[in-house]
Amino acid sequence: MSKQADVIVIGAGVAGTSCALQLAKQGHRTILLDRQSFPRHKTCGEFMSPETKEMLDYLGVQLRGTVEPSSMDHAKIVMPHGGEINAPLPGQATGISRYELDRLLHEHAVTAGADIVTGTTVTNIQKLDNHRYEVDARLGNEIVRYEARAVIGAYGTKRPRGVASAQAYRDDTVYVGVKSHYSGITIPAQVELYFCEGGYVGISPIENGMVNVAALLTLKSVQGSGKSVPEILRAASRTNRRLAERMAEGEPVTGTQVSIAPLHLSNTPHPWSEYPHIGDAMLMLPPLCGDGMSVALRSSWLCSGWTHKYLHGELTFEQWREQYTLEANRTFKELLRRARRIQNLAFAKTNRFYPGIARMIPGLASYIVKATRLSESGIGTR
Repeated sequence: MSKQADVIVIGAGVAGTSCALQLAKQGHRTILLDRQSFPRHKTCGEFMSPETKEMLDYLGVQLRGTVEPSSMDHAKIVMPHGGEINAPLPGQATGISRYELDRLLHEHAVTAGADIVTGTTVTNIQKLDNHRYEVDARLGNEIVRYEARAVIGAYGTKRPRGVASAQAYRDDTVYVGVKSHYSGITIPAQVELYFCEGGYVGISPIENGMVNVAALLTLKSVQGSGKSVPEILRAASRTNRRLAERMAEGEPVTGTQVSIAPLHLSNTPHPWSEYPHIGDAMLMLPPLCGDGMSVALRSSWLCSGWTHKYLHGELTFEQWREQYTLEANRTFKELLRRARRIQNLAFAKTNRFYPGIARMIPGLASYIVKATRLSESGIGTR
């Protein structure tokens, strides 16, 4: 016997949970599935750009209360040879661990009426002839079948078994992402980005006086660095003296280490296959842009809006697909193009000259920071 729902959201991270929250608030029977248990630590920069605030306000999620997230208003980029670029952020950014953020979002989604089922592995997604979907998921030794009018893919880079690869939309370069919290590192109200051989390491304050140290490194540069996250981070720091000095100030916090591989950055958004995609499943943005969680929240808003209209009978299935695909591409395609261009510039051999150029052209660093930001969304005007 199938469990019935209006919509199944697969993936309970920032994108999936915020999407489920919105659809449940609109009265739709919403089931949120994830193969992992929550709350948990995730590979993430844990940096919420100023653009995320309007979306969190729209969701009714207040970060301050049970936890005290940090604030940031500047970015500092440190090159391997020691030169640096400083720029103000276009507003106040927030640092909060994914452990706490996901917990807060899940609480709000449950309050809104969403049914969250974790520790369950999706084994099959089938689109039926009548524009309905069947989703099979393994929970322990049991296979549970769900049937819904809509499915939304929010599973990040870990596709469910049997789901076609999105490699045609992704870059060939293979990256590894790692993350660990550190205690003992005193950092001002800024995010610090250190370039090193094969990638970059970001350090930013989060809650409880801790900092998050997250890195994106090419698989080639990581090979031979060791197997643990602290070993990989120490190896990366050997190619940037100031990063090594920074990390020597603190100690890794036990239990916060997470890694993910392989990672491929997007060449173009992938908003739809047999169903809509949101978050990293749609678009893997270069992490140095610091806008990944903003993309997750914005894509959930776009998708929930068009999905609500479809479920409410205002759109046909074909219109649902066409309108979400059109708006997702319009919203994210140019952002991705700018982000990829800046990623390529950052890895260019001439990057040692950038601090000098930034000093010669006042405002250039601020322009680059703003170039990787999403435009105003108009949330609340729909």
